[in-house]
Amino acid sequence: MISLFAGKGGVGKTTCAAASALHHASLGERTLVISTDATPSLSHVFEITDNSKPSKVQEGLYISELGLQEVKEMWDGKFGREVYEVFSAFVSIEYEDFLEFMVSLLPGLFDEFVVNYIRELELANQYETIIWDTAPLGQTLTLLQTPALLMRHLRMAPRIYSKLKRGQEKKESLMDVIDRWQKLSEANMNFLRSRVNFTMVTIPEALAVQQLDGVFSELAKFGLQVKQLIVNNVVNTPDSNFLMTRAKEQSKYLKYIHEKFGYMKITELPMFPHELKGFERLKEAGDALFQSGYE
Repeated sequence: MISLFAGKGGVGKTTCAAASALHHASLGERTLVISTDATPSLSHVFEITDNSKPSKVQEGLYISELGLQEVKEMWDGKFGREVYEVFSAFVSIEYEDFLEFMVSLLPGLFDEFVVNYIRELELANQYETIIWDTAPLGQTLTLLQTPALLMRHLRMAPRIYSKLKRGQEKKESLMDVIDRWQKLSEANMNFLRSRVNFTMVTIPEALAVQQLDGVFSELAKFGLQVKQLIVNNVVNTPDSNFLMTRAKEQSKYLKYIHEKFGYMKITELPMFPHELKGFERLKEAGDALFQSGYE
């Protein structure tokens, strides 16, 4: 099972992903939880200091926070040297500088190779469950446009370099490299459509709720469907004037969510009186999540 947790920043994606991963590991499933956020917080939530990737959190549970360096290595292994050989024939640039340029600036490249990394993890069959904690949604959506962006940015390259061969051994033109890259993009999109379960995390507040329609519509354009919606930080026991006011404000957004998105599984996760860090509190959140019907 591969579950992707998405949503705007600050709604509790990482907490929900971590609690879900801990729950699956407690069932005896070998579980990996991956963060692809530019400012990852999985290790902070689990309160561990091991920087290895993946690092073992407890028996059957591993975490991995992927960043720019890992994606550089993925790019290098797939296409980096081939594209560099063509590019360096026209521009004097060191390979490391070229690598930094490609990974940092080309839209969607980071997400493209993260998706491919997770796809290859599934093919390797090392884990029974993979939980994916994504970047804030605006960044995550760039990966859906990678194939089109790729061809738009490089569409002139085949015309310019189609007759230029890279090296004397493989005799592969840049057009062939781009074709391989495009096929990789298509495989990654098919993987997202057929193998990944999308869970959206939101909170019962105006801005977060207003964004849901647009997000679901954007995902639908690419044949991607959100099957579960987690509404986080719901006030269930308004035992003070402050919480009574919050609960009243939340009620209108909760009503809208259930009426508008009732066709999917909706799970309400209560507001906790303490910060959700460490195993005991994450287990508490996981118990509440799965007891409320999350699957």
